Amino acid sequence: MARNIQSLERAAAMLRLLGGGERRLGLSDIASALGLAKGTAHGILRTLQQEGFVEQDDASGRYQLGAELLRLGTTYLDVHELRARALVWTDDLARASGESVHLGVLHQQGVLIVHHVFRPDDSRQVLEIGAMQPLHSTALGKVLTAYDPVAHSEALETERRSFTDRTVCELKAFEQILDITRARGYAADVEETWEGVASVAAPIHDRRRMPVGAVGITGAVERVCPDGELRPELIAAVRDCARAVSRDLGAGRF
Repeated sequence: MARNIQSLERAAAMLRLLGGGERRLGLSDIASALGLAKGTAHGILRTLQQEGFVEQDDASGRYQLGAELLRLGTTYLDVHELRARALVWTDDLARASGESVHLGVLHQQGVLIVHHVFRPDDSRQVLEIGAMQPLHSTALGKVLTAYDPVAHSEALETERRSFTDRTVCELKAFEQILDITRARGYAADVEETWEGVASVAAPIHDRRRMPVGAVGITGAVERVCPDGELRPELIAAVRDCARAVSRDLGAGRF
């Protein structure tokens, strides 16, 4: 275990070294700067290169940070900005709807909850930040799948499990739901993932008009759908929140 931790520390030090200057570094430079044997340094560099975190210039043989590391960093910044921009609006949505609010992004063939505002009452609730939700059955997931081509591909490639007798798993019926979602600008989940629970979600877009996340409310089905239909004012509140966050991200009017 100690060797594994040491290897991670050396890899992290190597990435910091490569990120600390503008020029590419050769194997000897890296090994010398970190006090490593060339063979050890080369082994770590080879692993980082295979993972896309480091790239080697074909002409000089020198190393620099790779595109995968840049992609991960950009993803973090995007999620951080999304959450920061959504804080006030999601608080307002929770107060207006009386239900809990979730902010989700696409992650590893599912929806990662990056922000959660508790239902504004005195009931006991569990913080769900970091939880994963399925793409095909949740309102957040359907929104991402309807608007994000990557999410769409992943939803089709992964197993669409049946969670309740209302879960839509068959491909043709699922695609029809996505068409409806795009046409009306929001998605719903009425006891498709959890018995007795309903949710509504809408897409959030960035300055490039690209879908970067979804926001939605979740509550007991008797409150969200008291007469068997989604309450129109909840749908309007969710869509208004999504548009407000999108505007703050530079998307303009939708």
